[in-house]
Amino acid sequence: MEQLRTIGRELAMGSQGGWGQSKEFLDLVKSIGEARSKAEEDRIIARELEHLKRRLADPDVPRRKMKELLLRLVYAEMLGHDASFGHIHAVKMTHDESLPLKRTGYLAVALFLDERHDLVILVVNTIQKDLRSDNYLVVCAALTAACRLIGEEAIPAVLPQVAELLAHPKEAVRKKAVMALHRFYQRSPSSVSHLVSNFRKRLCDNDPGVMGATLCPLYDLILEEPNSYKDLVVSFVNILKQVAERRLPTSYDYHQMPAPFIQIKLLKILAVLGSGDKQASGHMYTVLGDIFRKGDTASNIGNAILYECICCISSIFPNPKMLEAAAETTSKFLKSDSHNLKYMGIDALGRLIKINPDIAEEHQLAVIDCLEDPDDTLKRKTFELLYKMTKSTNVEVIVDRMIEYMISITDHHYKTEIASRCVELAEQFAPSNQWFIQTMNKVFEHAGDLVNIRVAHNLMRLIAEGFGEEDEGADSQLRSSAVDSYLRIVGEPKLPPSFLQIICWVLGEYGTADGKYSASYIIGKLCDVAEAHLTDDTVKAYAISAILKIFAFEIALGRKIDMLPECQTLVDELSASHSTDLQQRAYELQALLGLDKHAVESVMPADASCEDIEVDRNLSFLNSYVQQALENGAAPYIPESERSGVISVGSYRSQEQQEASAHTLRFEAYEMPKPSLALATSQPNMSMPPTDLVPVPEPGYYKEDHQTSRSQTSGDAISGEFGVKLRLDGVQKKWGRPTYSSSTPSSSVSSQQATNGGSHSDGGGSTSSQVRESSYGSKRQQNTEISAEKQRLAASLFGSAAAKADRKAQSSRKTAKEPSMEKATASSAAPQPIKEQVIPATPPPDLLDLGDEPVSSNPPSADPFSQLEGLLGPASATPVVSGTPATSSSKAPDLMSIFSDDVPTGATSGSTDPTLGDVNLMNSHKGAAAKKGPSLQDALQKDATARQVGVTPTGNNPNLFKDLLG
Repeated sequence: MEQLRTIGRELAMGSQGGWGQSKEFLDLVKSIGEARSKAEEDRIIARELEHLKRRLADPDVPRRKMKELLLRLVYAEMLGHDASFGHIHAVKMTHDESLPLKRTGYLAVALFLDERHDLVILVVNTIQKDLRSDNYLVVCAALTAACRLIGEEAIPAVLPQVAELLAHPKEAVRKKAVMALHRFYQRSPSSVSHLVSNFRKRLCDNDPGVMGATLCPLYDLILEEPNSYKDLVVSFVNILKQVAERRLPTSYDYHQMPAPFIQIKLLKILAVLGSGDKQASGHMYTVLGDIFRKGDTASNIGNAILYECICCISSIFPNPKMLEAAAETTSKFLKSDSHNLKYMGIDALGRLIKINPDIAEEHQLAVIDCLEDPDDTLKRKTFELLYKMTKSTNVEVIVDRMIEYMISITDHHYKTEIASRCVELAEQFAPSNQWFIQTMNKVFEHAGDLVNIRVAHNLMRLIAEGFGEEDEGADSQLRSSAVDSYLRIVGEPKLPPSFLQIICWVLGEYGTADGKYSASYIIGKLCDVAEAHLTDDTVKAYAISAILKIFAFEIALGRKIDMLPECQTLVDELSASHSTDLQQRAYELQALLGLDKHAVESVMPADASCEDIEVDRNLSFLNSYVQQALENGAAPYIPESERSGVISVGSYRSQEQQEASAHTLRFEAYEMPKPSLALATSQPNMSMPPTDLVPVPEPGYYKEDHQTSRSQTSGDAISGEFGVKLRLDGVQKKWGRPTYSSSTPSSSVSSQQATNGGSHSDGGGSTSSQVRESSYGSKRQQNTEISAEKQRLAASLFGSAAAKADRKAQSSRKTAKEPSMEKATASSAAPQPIKEQVIPATPPPDLLDLGDEPVSSNPPSADPFSQLEGLLGPASATPVVSGTPATSSSKAPDLMSIFSDDVPTGATSGSTDPTLGDVNLMNSHKGAAAKKGPSLQDALQKDATARQVGVTPTGNNPNLFKDLLG
């Protein structure tokens, strides 16, 4: 506000000197500055606005006076008051021929309006005209207004003219044209996509101002596609080197730093381009080292450049010398007396420990000082650093500190963040289950209403499962300690509802398990919880369910338990509750009290909370009922997918939505039909030509696919239709009303297990599990005396030798998740033998598969039955020469090897011609024919007879194929 008043005074004094009489404006600014309350200021502004409204309505106001009135309107609107009655006058002033008035009009319009205002359309034509002006000051004013007022719809109207101004002789115009194009790209990237290459050209501009303005759009483009601008790394490094060497004019210096804002933007760009790229990062190390050496820590802008260098080094490919220089600069920040520099040092340290965790140990005392600093912002940043460097050896100290800080603050947003971090660290690095439960109790007690309910369920599951081992004594001790702690806490006021749910569940499950507390005592405590939360139905439901469990466990043990008066009152109250859930629970409790011991054991078994519940999704227990209904004449159930023309009940919508979907165009693309393995492996129609669009199985899985095809019935394998036809079985219809396209049922498709491409562990353990051995005693002696308490805290946080020795004793205790994780780690660390990948031999052509045939050296005959007839000839056939088509009956192909169980061994035995083993086909497969179904001679005789009488093998006579396939 004070700065705004100063601007107003300067404007008033300037107008007084250059515009003649403007004492009214000076008096306005003076009266606002002397106002003692906001109400008095509002009265002054309201009176001024009424005066301005009368003056602007006068048609005889001079132009110079109109300029002053608009500035007074701007001042009033900047103070938060509505001055919309004067917006049209600002638009009119943009049309003035006088340069000062035009620039004042553009300034007022840019402050009054935005791209969605209705008056913007009146300014677009003026901007187009002024962009063609010969006065570069007018062009600059129009470009400035275009950045503010031109929206996505109006960009095409001014974009060609702005693109032409990139080559303007004046550097100020080129700079503002680059800024305008950048603004257009931010609002509509697709409109400026064809002009993106101009940013590369302007990077080589002779004027440093134009080059600096080009860095902003290039940074946005590099964030989206870093790989497209890798070739500019050398250019960016050269520019940064020239800037750091003070080769730019001194007019770009700021606090004796050469063009610091250009340096910061270049460092941000290099950090993105060098991320994970060793080659690109190698070009940056030299210039980054020069900046560190020349860095000036005496000014804020110098510290800003050094901080940006640290961010760049933490992003690019790591280099030991650069990390050492960054750590040294971070140390200077942390040792500074300024809270701003300490904050910057903590943030930089958090970036560096991701690369080298040992850096934090060198600054442990400085981190402790920041943790105990009264500055709340600095303390929060330090907690973020501790959160990043947490491990199993220091989790207890860090989480305890976080909980203490969480209790002391009142900011709900940050309290929620701290609570979630405490829960995450406790779940990930808990040294023991007892510590985890105690920590969760503290979190729920002080921030239970801010914690996700999932955390409560995880805590209940951990108490139920125990340590995950066979040590029942340790599990009982864990549950007993949880019951003791909850009985102490349950009487405290204002406990969060989620925490009360956990307490009720634990007391109901294990309150009387060890016999330390009587059932009446636990029931009394639960009744007190229900009576204290009369408006929370969920807490009362948990309480009544816990009481039901206690009664059930006591009855199952044969003990007699009397109903307490307060418990009876609670049951009667819940029986008449408006909540049906509470009513049901109360009636279940009353019904349970009337059952005998064996019935209660069946209904409420002891310690059954961890048992898996098997859900029968097929509802097989209704089979007898369904069968009886069918015998009585009931209609059989038709699956939803087979109801032709019937809309699914699950996707039912209102009548209006159905009509809208039926009469509107759908612009979704067609879905590609998903090839089914059953279709690929089934035998195609014999009369179908080879151009049928049927997916052919890969040759590498020939054996499995062939065995699958043999297991199918002949009726499913042979189609009864003729001609070329696309198979659209199971393809969803995308146009019109949803209908069902019946698919050909397949008998069974054996799922193939992937044997190649299994994941292989390299045997390396997790780096986060390795504890780095370092002794705090090896550090340099501090000049100042350090308190013993601070030394112990630093040793706990950063892992001294003594603390690590204690942690090793504590880490021997297992958590509920540790056994399985250790086994998984051990199995992944063990070296796995690499199985030799066997490449199956290329099978011979399948004459019965009329799909797209794989490329082979022996193309099959066009008519497979003519080759079958050739097998009836003499047993001694002439060998087929490799590469010669088999067209005569004497050249018999190896047909029966297709139907054999073993892959042909011709390719694996070292033979170069796979047809050399097919000289005597009948003799070589005589044994196989004896094992596989009927005689081969009988099958071929039937085939020849069938073809002589003109019978074509189709689905009507599948016995022929049955004989052939065995």
